[in-house]
Amino acid sequence: MGPERRGTGDFPWWLVAVSVLGILLFYRTLADALHAQILSTLLRGVQITLFVTLVAFALAAAVGLGVALMALSRSLVLRQVARFYTEVVRGVPMLVLLLYVAFVLAPGMVELRNWVLGLVGVDPIRTRDFSLLWRATIALTIGYSAFIGEVFRAGLLSVDPGQIEAANALGLSPWQRFRLVVFPQAIKTILPPLGNDFSAMIKDSSLVSVLGVLDVTQLGKVTAAGNFRYFETYNVVALIYLTMTITLSLVLRRLEAHLRRKP
Repeated sequence: MGPERRGTGDFPWWLVAVSVLGILLFYRTLADALHAQILSTLLRGVQITLFVTLVAFALAAAVGLGVALMALSRSLVLRQVARFYTEVVRGVPMLVLLLYVAFVLAPGMVELRNWVLGLVGVDPIRTRDFSLLWRATIALTIGYSAFIGEVFRAGLLSVDPGQIEAANALGLSPWQRFRLVVFPQAIKTILPPLGNDFSAMIKDSSLVSVLGVLDVTQLGKVTAAGNFRYFETYNVVALIYLTMTITLSLVLRRLEAHLRRKP
């Protein structure tokens, strides 16, 4: 009786409600000429939004894994460096970090590049040659790598130490232990919060609009400023983001269920 009640309670009524709402909004969007025009305009920004999200998340995951391994290192220096990086980056609001990277760090990187390559005769570049799109991507990478690093660290610590001892007894190298024993078990713990961070990055990618990057949000602002139809425009903007995040959520749920079924 108990399991039946749990099964009924676990039925995704939220998904039914969201689907009905989404169908109504899509119908309204496709049936109305103004909504359809707004949608066709905003869809041009989806490519930028997805590019920023996917590239920044992949880089943030790589950096975050490195930070997590440093935090678990036997070296005191590496552990302190990882902790310093994590606490400083997590303590800065994402919008502030975005502006700092775009207008402080990026010019500094250009000057450093010009100084280093100037020693071998390479022509200098100007700060304006550093794309705002890549400045935004780097900012999101830095911001999320600190959070993802903590996710990886907690997941790696969740692995039973006995498994690591058994791997040592078998004579596996550190890389083999990590690849064959530790990470396959840790990923089951890491995946849910990692998916949450991915979903959050899709939404935070809208912050790149403050730099004028033509993502969905920026195109929505420009469109609304031109037609003064704020209600219709931002309805479509919200629908696009909702579609991306809900789709990702469903994919991750299926993947989590698949991993739970694996021995």
